[in-house]
Amino acid sequence: MRKEVLLVIIAGAVVGLFGVILVVTGNPVNMGFCIACFERDIAGAIGLHRAGVVQYIRPEILGIVLGALIASLAFREFRPEGGSAPIQRFLLGMVVMVGALLFLGCPLRMVLRLAGGDLNAILAMLGFVAGIYAGVLFLKAGFNLGRAEKQKTANALVFPAVMVVLLILLIAAPAFNPKVPPLVEGGRPNSPVFFSIEGPGAMFAPVALALVAGLIVGFISQRGRLCLMGGTRDMMLIGSSHLLKGFIAIFVVALVGNIIATYAFGQSLFNVGFTGQPVAHNWHVWNFLGMSLVGLGSVLVGGCPLRQLVLAGRGNSDSAISVAGMIVGAGVAHNFMTAASPKGVGTWGIVAVFVGLGTCVIIGFTNLER
Repeated sequence: MRKEVLLVIIAGAVVGLFGVILVVTGNPVNMGFCIACFERDIAGAIGLHRAGVVQYIRPEILGIVLGALIASLAFREFRPEGGSAPIQRFLLGMVVMVGALLFLGCPLRMVLRLAGGDLNAILAMLGFVAGIYAGVLFLKAGFNLGRAEKQKTANALVFPAVMVVLLILLIAAPAFNPKVPPLVEGGRPNSPVFFSIEGPGAMFAPVALALVAGLIVGFISQRGRLCLMGGTRDMMLIGSSHLLKGFIAIFVVALVGNIIATYAFGQSLFNVGFTGQPVAHNWHVWNFLGMSLVGLGSVLVGGCPLRQLVLAGRGNSDSAISVAGMIVGAGVAHNFMTAASPKGVGTWGIVAVFVGLGTCVIIGFTNLER
């Protein structure tokens, strides 16, 4: 148990540290790591949505999956398995993304935003806990999507292979047609991959650094079993707090790093308040409900967005399907105007969060074993 606690604390500290380093080197403020935001950017880069300011293949996501794969192979924890309610898992991935984009961040960014002084994250955290509590009630009532079965190794390697293809596209995209100028009208590249030239999608750390950060985070998260939802769920179910220590480590390390970067190096990473926060809004009810949807959906699907990436790298095709649902959900959220913006939440975003909560409730009740 001491070893497990130490591993999860180290994993949290590493994530918090890179959450600061990646911002200092180019990522948007309070977005050193955001699984939902980065998957949204990937969705835009491959053309699943048309929001030109959030289109970029984020190497951090690719690195997390590949890092988890390396760790699982190195420590003989690679488990090719899946086949448990794939369509429902895909749908839950979509609704988790809808909730995250209503808040403008995943549970990981929620902690990083709070460490940067964004008090809107407090309302989101309360909503996240409320959603997890609702999910725990379903678990206690017998919710179960079914048992994953052993699968062939080739099937488990498909998703990591897709990450490698995306990395190749990121590096090779500007050279698809070298005889034509790289940018055409609107700043879109002359290639199958889209890159933002303004907005959050145009702000990124060097590719090599972002990839290495992702590899390290994926590796250590697999070893430490880091899951922001899992810590709260386990505390409610069995009174175990060791996963929550990783949650706290992320916050403490990122907080200290942001303060040092701000007051020692003038980086402006720490600003306490509800207003004037980067890529955020202060519509409190919808921050609460958006993260409530993320919490509930994460319990039902079996892990937060970060944990789903790690499990997908470890060979779980169910988690890979959930991640695919999140990426498609990001495209749907922007195409159907349900995603929030720094200006606030639109009408369709309000509709979407209630549809998402209703979807989770239906899936919850229809999968009770008793």
